[in-house]
Amino acid sequence: MEDFDDELREIKREIIESRGLIIKTNNLTNALAADIKSIAKRQQGYERRLVWNSATAYIVFVIVVFVALKLAWDARVDAVRAETEQTRAKATRLEAELRDVVQREEERTRVDSKAAAMYEMIRQDKKADLIQTFEGLDKDLLSKTELRMFTDAVEQARNDLSIEAYQTGLEHGRTGRWHDAQQSFADSLKYKNNAAHSPAALYHQADALRRLGRQREAVPILMSLSEASADKEYLDDATYLLSQCHVDIQAWNDAKTSMRSFLRRFPSSPFANDIRLQLAELNLKH
Repeated sequence: MEDFDDELREIKREIIESRGLIIKTNNLTNALAADIKSIAKRQQGYERRLVWNSATAYIVFVIVVFVALKLAWDARVDAVRAETEQTRAKATRLEAELRDVVQREEERTRVDSKAAAMYEMIRQDKKADLIQTFEGLDKDLLSKTELRMFTDAVEQARNDLSIEAYQTGLEHGRTGRWHDAQQSFADSLKYKNNAAHSPAALYHQADALRRLGRQREAVPILMSLSEASADKEYLDDATYLLSQCHVDIQAWNDAKTSMRSFLRRFPSSPFANDIRLQLAELNLKH
């Protein structure tokens, strides 16, 4: 009987322990289920965040790609626009250069024609036409040899025409044609005003002007000659004639000044005695 009781207690104890184990197992299972649910929720949250992050990254990537494409397109457009502007500017420059070349060729053709005409003028000794044509010629289009040759020819023509006009003026003066004489001397100086005969041409032009009653035009010419003539031979003559022009126009003070200057500078001149008499007379009257 006691054995049976012991077995029965043992069975009860085991039943109680089994119930305890079952309760613990249920508790562990419930805890595991809760943990699994919690893990599942966290996994779902992670997956949702991953999805959002992926979507955001994709959107950012797409935006970056579009921005990069936009920048690349703008850069390409700017490069094409700059290249177009350069091409247009180059084309404009080439067109201008072409026009310049064509114009220079046309001008060169005209210059060649004039050069040929000038050769003919030199050959035919047409000095005046040669000078006029050379003055209207574009010297830049001539070669150095042509320019030097034409310059020498024109200079010689100027000198020859100046001498011819000077000699013609002397001839007119000898015959008393003072208007023609004055014009010839003016032409001589127009052709060349620094020749050896230029001081003489100036003096005779002033003398012709005085004889024509145009002393006021003669005075500036004579003043320049009397002060600094390239030909010393005409210094006293010009100073003497200057004093006579002052007397003619009744510029008494100027006349006295020019006479005193004459006597101071040229005391041994053939005109000295005449000047002394005139100066004394002027001092008495004025």
